[in-house]
Amino acid sequence: MSRVLIIGGHGKVALRLAPLLVERGDDVTSVFRNVDHEEEVAATGATPVVADIERLDVAGLADLVRGHDAVVFAAGAGGGDPERTYAVDRDAAIRSMEAASVAGVSRYVMVSYLRASREHGVAPDNSFYAYAEAKSLADEHLRGTDLDWTILGPGPLTLDEPTGLIEVTEPGDGRVARADVAAVAAAVLTDPSTVRRTIAFGNGSVPIAEAVRA
Repeated sequence: MSRVLIIGGHGKVALRLAPLLVERGDDVTSVFRNVDHEEEVAATGATPVVADIERLDVAGLADLVRGHDAVVFAAGAGGGDPERTYAVDRDAAIRSMEAASVAGVSRYVMVSYLRASREHGVAPDNSFYAYAEAKSLADEHLRGTDLDWTILGPGPLTLDEPTGLIEVTEPGDGRVARADVAAVAAAVLTDPSTVRRTIAFGNGSVPIAEAVRA
């Protein structure tokens, strides 16, 4: 059994990840901002914790992280407001990494997006620019830490039924069901060969556990 903290616990990936972890025997804590979502998060089997990661400093986040074996950062501002996108997807993400280090929790999984990088090529006047910048900066920071990190890079997310099958070698546009992204996150948490790797993927024909194995 592992103790896993999911940040962004009411997100569409997190709501699918928590039951997978609980079913295999993990002790899951899901952190989310809106108290109105507590019942829905609790229904996943996770312990719900209401906390606003935008407002918590490193010490406050470390208090949340402490006592866990792994952190999954699945939070996101949801686009629209560039200021909030930077606040959540960059700043809060980076503080959560620092908090994990402070709390002595080395395993850290980041849900990013396909081909996120400092050379993302998104124009500043594109509505996607703030997200591309924020995620690439957070990913870059994570790669420079001493954490046992894994960065997940799925393509466009769908609400299709899960297939349990992905492609990491030539993922194309990386289109993938959110439930399969959750399954990938669950798989990498138990596979040490995924530590310090960025895994780009989309739905494909290879079983998830096999596809992510180095």
